[in-house]
Amino acid sequence: MEFTAGGRLEVRMTQADVGKRVSVRYVTQSSEAGAKFTDAVGVLTSWDSGVLLITRRTGESVRIAESALVAGKVVPAAPARRRGPAASFEELARVTARAWEPVESEPLGEWTLRAAAGFTRRANSVLPLGDPGLPLDEALARVREWYAKRDLPAYVQTATGAEGTQELLCAELERRGWRSEVSAEVRVGGLAPVGDLDADVSSVRLSRSLEESWLHRYNRSGVPGPHVLSVLSSGPSVWFASVPGTGDIPAAIGRCVVDGRWAGFMAVEVDPAQRRRGLASAVMTALARQALDEGASAAWLQVENDNEGARALYEGMGFAVHHHYHHYRAAEG
Repeated sequence: MEFTAGGRLEVRMTQADVGKRVSVRYVTQSSEAGAKFTDAVGVLTSWDSGVLLITRRTGESVRIAESALVAGKVVPAAPARRRGPAASFEELARVTARAWEPVESEPLGEWTLRAAAGFTRRANSVLPLGDPGLPLDEALARVREWYAKRDLPAYVQTATGAEGTQELLCAELERRGWRSEVSAEVRVGGLAPVGDLDADVSSVRLSRSLEESWLHRYNRSGVPGPHVLSVLSSGPSVWFASVPGTGDIPAAIGRCVVDGRWAGFMAVEVDPAQRRRGLASAVMTALARQALDEGASAAWLQVENDNEGARALYEGMGFAVHHHYHHYRAAEG
């Protein structure tokens, strides 16, 4: 990381650069004990009262005292991506939303309020793609009211880490007491390499219908009411995969939504007793081949940050992180 100009370290940014991506170096230990430095790269989300707030790609916020700055500069809005299909954040956000549609929705300016009787945060959170048409405090008050009428907590789904993502909105929510509960990666990759995996797909069954046996393996549905069935069946072209297991419960399942050039993989789950047999790969390979037949060429999926096993699997399939998303919950009261 190079900060020097003519051999000198310089702070070449100001408060006017809030909202831009920056790279800074700062002191983390006083000079009396021996100065130590560290670096931070992210979006400069505020610079108030002598304190900078930088939001990293992952959504983590770093607070830095202005007096601790050693060097800093504005850097390009997003690093070049070396692998995976090209896609803007907004394109992916709309594609992923169409693959997991709520039971009811309502516009608030360019925001979309979504609800599905509490089934998953994704289907019960605001998708803020643009301007709500109101000052932020008024918009958030409307959000709280809308969800309170449905006896649901108020969530806003935000994203960080790519050009056009919402680091500034994350910082504004945190200032107002909203807290991030769950963070996940949105990964993208080529679809053909998934379809070309050397996986035994002979036992994988594909269906357009959401069957009761599939739901027995899906660990998020609880009692599958109509709201659950509605969300899982939503999307332009939906496919369900299953591998027979013991009794009526499949050994493995998966879901894929084909939407133009994109194929989205969700709900890939394997019986814990059947893991490390290649069943997840077989499910995804079978779904990928079906999506390729429908003309898709790119793939996406979402995986929570703490799911190390799934992240390793998808990394091996060629999926790279495109951006991170977070669900911010309103503070009580």
